[in-house]
Amino acid sequence: MAPFNMHLLVCGGTGCRASQSAKIVERLRAALSENGLEGDAQVVTTGCFGFCEQGPIVKIIPDNTFYIRVTPDDAAEIVAEHVLKGRKVARLLYTDPQDKARVSDSKHMGFYRKQIRIALRNCGFIDPENINEYIARDGYEALGRVLSAYTPHAAIETVKRSGLRGRGGGGFPTGLKWEIARARQADQKYVVCNADEGDPGAFMDRSILEGDPHSILEAMTICGYCIGATKGLVYIRAEYPLAIHRLQVAIAQAREYGLLGADILGAGFDFDIELRYGAGAFVCGEETALIRSMEGRRGEPSVKPPFPAESGYWGKPTNVNNVETFANIPVLFLKGPEWFAGIGSAGSKGTKVFALAGKINNVGLIEVPMGITLREVIFEIGGGIKDGKRFKAVQTGGPSGGCLTEKHLDTPIDFDSLLAAGSMMGSGGMIVMDEDDCMVSIAKFYLEFTVDESCGKCAPCRIGNKRLYEVLRKITLGHGTADDLDYLRNVSAVIKDTALCGLGQTSPNPVLSTLEHFRQEYEAHVFDRKCPAGQCKALTHYFILPEKCTGCTACARVCAVNAIVGERRQAHSILQNKCIRCGACFEKCKFEAIQAG
Repeated sequence: MAPFNMHLLVCGGTGCRASQSAKIVERLRAALSENGLEGDAQVVTTGCFGFCEQGPIVKIIPDNTFYIRVTPDDAAEIVAEHVLKGRKVARLLYTDPQDKARVSDSKHMGFYRKQIRIALRNCGFIDPENINEYIARDGYEALGRVLSAYTPHAAIETVKRSGLRGRGGGGFPTGLKWEIARARQADQKYVVCNADEGDPGAFMDRSILEGDPHSILEAMTICGYCIGATKGLVYIRAEYPLAIHRLQVAIAQAREYGLLGADILGAGFDFDIELRYGAGAFVCGEETALIRSMEGRRGEPSVKPPFPAESGYWGKPTNVNNVETFANIPVLFLKGPEWFAGIGSAGSKGTKVFALAGKINNVGLIEVPMGITLREVIFEIGGGIKDGKRFKAVQTGGPSGGCLTEKHLDTPIDFDSLLAAGSMMGSGGMIVMDEDDCMVSIAKFYLEFTVDESCGKCAPCRIGNKRLYEVLRKITLGHGTADDLDYLRNVSAVIKDTALCGLGQTSPNPVLSTLEHFRQEYEAHVFDRKCPAGQCKALTHYFILPEKCTGCTACARVCAVNAIVGERRQAHSILQNKCIRCGACFEKCKFEAIQAG
């Protein structure tokens, strides 16, 4: 078959599929057929492009035209104009927020300009369900090189020289982890991929698995060769049906091509991979809890040592790395450890994938070099704060991380700098908050999540976090005292020092960081019985400014309890004894006559 002159790449990640990207694919193919263009252009379903705020996305190759917010109804026009006549559909191009110019090539968009895509190199570019497309992008070449030209020791040394550290949150040196597992003697060893992504707002690992599953299979096979394992397991939460499907397809294809199974590439090395499903417990992201869950036991962490590399799955040496860590391995061997180590900062090499979410203009999946600043990520890649609001804080590291403020915006994003600032890298969640967010409520939200997800094995986490949550709830209801602020700090310190696993040890971080950087908000809740952000209903009172009220009655019409009184075209007022503080009137008023205080 002759090569196609044009490829129409359509985002097939979970987010875009929810916005009918599958129907876009269907309509594009139908339009090509109607115009007799099936042999000239091909429609390809890919993984996530990253720019989720602008999805669904259709990218045209070879001219790199990047169409945003495409709907099924746009498909016929794209084919008729772009494919048939070579004319770009201007209304579907991205508009630069600075100069309002139309941008057709993603390379010139602020969202992509500072990104370096290593783990995400194939996402949004290849069909994840076609092994030939992965191979065409140098897929499985690293495996071939390792099996033919490296001893296990030499391969592990290569990983060590690269400086790659675990991307799941702990940041442990990957090569050293492999070396420890290699040194253990056993009749059976295991390689485990941790795909149990449970952070609120995080979708890094899911997107890699949906967009480039073969990269994970290849990396796990390389790891198996290095540590002497013949079996691999991917532990993935059952809530990821698309990622599971694409992994299943990839595993079947790799077996068919002789890239999994017995005597891989004729090297005398046997390795195969199976899937194990999790039920969505956050604590099972911790490697010992994950292993217990795979064994069919209650998912709760065990005391370390022994570490999994010494005694893991069914008591055998087990190497556990997360999805993003594995995604870096094939490129590392193809381009060399020095190349990888040349990216990033002194103690944090390479790139990091983040799920950028919250009150940010450009919500999406990004991959940036370690050492880039929070300011660059939030205001250049992220496009700043929505609706022109003021930046207030950014939460890094998911529920285990801390909230950083405006004074931290020039902090380099790497393992050590974030820890020094009172937060952490975590697995890659990054949630941005604006002036309307209440930091006491934010801390309460994360503690509620932690309380729900605690396995309950150790008292500091099971009881301590429950007490923290109760005190935070008490404060947001307007019943806090000065002693509560000291209590929060003291109990947090005890939990950090005594909890069994990383979940408990880091769970007080949202409390401690918000107490340190936003103590005035806590004091306003406690001493003034007021929520400065107007988010805590029990502490919020809505009132109408007579000089701004036009008497339009819009607020009265949305009040469910008839707490707003007044004649038409005259200033209204709110009956505080009837008001339930729902905020509906505040949101409805177009004249800024209703204030929260």
